[in-house]
Amino acid sequence: VSSRIADAEENLGQEKALEQLKVTETKTVAVGQKMDLVFHTLQLGFSYMDFNLISKSIEKAKSLFEEGGDWERNNRLKVYEGLFCMSTRNFEKAANLFLDSVSTFTSYEILPYDTFIFYTVVTSIVSLDRVSLKQKVVDAPEILAVIGKIPYLSELLNSLYECQYKLFFSAFAGLTEHIKMDQYLQPHFRYYMREVRTVVYSQFLESYKSVTVEAMAEAFGVTVEFIDLELSCLIAAGKLHCKIDKVAGVLETNQPDAKNALYQATIKQGDLLLNRIQNLSRAIEV
Repeated sequence: VSSRIADAEENLGQEKALEQLKVTETKTVAVGQKMDLVFHTLQLGFSYMDFNLISKSIEKAKSLFEEGGDWERNNRLKVYEGLFCMSTRNFEKAANLFLDSVSTFTSYEILPYDTFIFYTVVTSIVSLDRVSLKQKVVDAPEILAVIGKIPYLSELLNSLYECQYKLFFSAFAGLTEHIKMDQYLQPHFRYYMREVRTVVYSQFLESYKSVTVEAMAEAFGVTVEFIDLELSCLIAAGKLHCKIDKVAGVLETNQPDAKNALYQATIKQGDLLLNRIQNLSRAIEV
């Protein structure tokens, strides 16, 4: 079956290969075999970057799994879905799916394990908070075993976590070509690069109520003009919560206070609960 499908794709193109897959599916009964045909379809979808076909095939595979698919195939599906999410700029969902698959990866037919780890790290950097990044990526044995094979990736990850911003920018520059040449990341190159810079600038600014632009430029090993332009663009886009005092050359942060928001929400829930208790007590007294 696989050879007929491959022959159809090689000699007649995507459409004929899909026809062959549909013919084969009508003769297939077992759920596992049907899922394998969906994986063939997904491989075709990714080779032609046909996102409509990929999306439909993922939903079909999920439906088949509900009918009685096995966990090995479901774990493979997570890698395909993660690849689809990454290819459509849903980096957070991609990171979660990839991280779920780090210790169960068997999808060698779609990408090598080294490349899978590369995608896992680059999506996690722009998706996870610092604590989660440490727990799930920086200290993950499976990632540690492979990350050194990918130039600049270990330096990028560890310098971000350890707040070594000059080293981070150096590693980031080194990894740029790798990202730019990647078939799935290349269409989102500018977007991804902005997301990474937003993450690292936000991490730096979290430590300060105010800091001079000069001090920040020094920390990153770049010019004041570069940082000023970068921050101005990200602030205007609503990506950074701070403002620049151009006269004093100072950055003033106004990070959203997560603890205060949680406190206010707790108070509100508490008030609702008290009101319900009071209403209940009145009803009992009556």
